[in-house]
Formats: sequence, C-alpha cells, structure tokens
Amino acid sequence: MTESAADSPAPAGEVTRDAELMPQLEQHRVALTGYCYRMLGSAFEAEDAVQETFVRAWRGYDRFEGRAALRSWLYRIATNVCLDMLGASQRRARAMDLGPPSTADTPLGPPLPDATWIEPIPDSRAVPAAADPAEVAEARDTIRLAFVAALQHLPPRQRAVLILREVLRWKAEEVGELLDTSVASVNSALQRARSTLGASRPNPADRPRPMDEPQRVLLARYVDAFQRYDIESLTVLLHEDALQSMPPYSLWLRGRAEIFRWWFGPGIGCRDSRLVPTWANGSPAFGQWKPSGPGGSYEPWALQVLDLRGDRISGMTFFLDTARMFPLFGLPALPPG
Repeated sequence: MTESAADSPAPAGEVTRDAELMPQLEQHRVALTGYCYRMLGSAFEAEDAVQETFVRAWRGYDRFEGRAALRSWLYRIATNVCLDMLGASQRRARAMDLGPPSTADTPLGPPLPDATWIEPIPDSRAVPAAADPAEVAEARDTIRLAFVAALQHLPPRQRAVLILREVLRWKAEEVGELLDTSVASVNSALQRARSTLGASRPNPADRPRPMDEPQRVLLARYVDAFQRYDIESLTVLLHEDALQSMPPYSLWLRGRAEIFRWWFGPGIGCRDSRLVPTWANGSPAFGQWKPSGPGGSYEPWALQVLDLRGDRISGMTFFLDTARMFPLFGLPALPPG
C-alpha cells in the first residue's frame, strides 16, 4: 500500500525552506498585523491577512531570491492581500459615523453585522514590544479607534499610501516601488488622502499621553466606582462631553448626563459588575462581567475601551460580542476570584 500524500514526509527542500523562512517571517508578524489592522479595521481580518501573506511568501520564496529586503517584500504582499480583501467589503465604522447621538430612552434597535464595525485589537498583537519608546507611542496612537475609523474614509490605495508614508515613515520612492507606481502618483495620493481625512482625522489635542501616575489613579478610581456603581464618584471622572457607544448597536450617547441616565435606566444590569484590566488600541481597556447568569452568577458582558483626555475619561466603547472579543484578549469566561 502506498503512503497517502497527507502522510508523506515533506520534501527536503520544503523542510529546509521552513527552517530558514518561518523564523524570519515570524519576526515581522506583529508589525504586519498592525499594518493590516489599520488597513482593514478588524483584528480578525488583520490576522487572516497576515496568515495569507505568509502563505504567499512561502510559496513564492524561491522566486524572491533576496532581490529586495524581506520586509519590503512582505509589505508588498500584505498590501495586495489587504487590497483584495477591501475590494469585497464595506467601510467599517464607529457608531458615531452612522448617525446622530441618541438619548438614554432610545431603544437599542437591532444589532448590526460584525463587518459594520471598527473592531478592537490587543496592543500586544499590533505594537512590536521591542521597538523604540517613541515608535511604540506612535504605533499606539495610530491604532486608536478614532484614527482607524478616520482611515476608513479613504479609498484603499490612498489608505495604504497614507499609512506607509505617515505612520510607517516610508520614503515616497519606497512606496512607489511597493505599489508599482511613480513618486508623483504617491505624492498625489498622499495629498488627496490628507484632504479627504479633513475633519475626520482625530484632534491632535486628544492624542493620548504616556501613562503616568495621575492617569493610573484615574483608572483605579474608575474601576472602584464602576464596580460599586457609584454614579456620584463616576461623575467627576468623565468629561462633560464624553461619548459612549455599544457595538453591535448603532445607538450612541453624548454627554455625561445622558450616559448616567442610561446607566440608571437600561444599563442598570451593570450594577455589581467586575472589571479586569487589559489594553486595546493603545488605550486602557477592561473585560467586564455582570451578574446576569443563573442565580446571579457572573457572565461576560463587554470589552470596555476607554479614551482619556487630560485627567478625565472622554469616551467609552463597550464591545458586546464577548464570544469573539474575550478569547482574542485572553480574558476568561469568569472573572478571577
């Protein structure tokens, strides 16, 4: 009986290729994931894109022959993968991009499909840990939910040009080579991208600063007040014009008063919740469990991503698809303790 192809050992050439290439590819995984995430707006799609990039690189390695830097070659492949994926999908958004703010009395309405939303990504999967501190700060700033949402307003190729030029700091000549176009076309695309972003680009004043002691104290106070559901204590922690949204629902709220009306009304089930810290999109985040299970047992409820401005919280996004988000962030089904 002959051995099946599935059970046959890999040819010696493929074994050698794996041994040589795979460790080199893995060195670029996090940076490529961050790039694909900015292009696609979804951690899940970004990881799929990187995996497809590695498959194409493995298959084409014999033709690569070191004619270009491995990094440049991988970004060329990843860009083509993302452009292929974007050709078949709609623009992702935040709730604030879909319509005007609601009130606390507005019904939630039906949930919208996953492909509607900018989805969060763990910092560890998109920001290279060994990078220079300034580069880490830049990488975190450019995976913020607001920035990734602004990128969605750009056509795919303009999006790639802007990310490569302004985020990754590639030269126009390098981008032109990657996209098989001229330097003049790259510069023109960058100018159009900047113009299109316009007011969609996040306000530089909202750029997060490195985490310092006052902000650590702010977050500790937030956790304490939220878990006690102490609205009076929470009041002083939120900006007057704070925003709250809850994907997959399009409803969103503007203003501290409206947010607290929600928490005392439809959101009252969050009383006695438990929070566990993590990081998402360069921002402090928390896994949230609320006592809504049988006999008051705790169940996953949301991944909270906070925006900080100065010494207060300016935005809260509650991602409710915990079946997908908690495993992505390594959060357990039950809160610790």
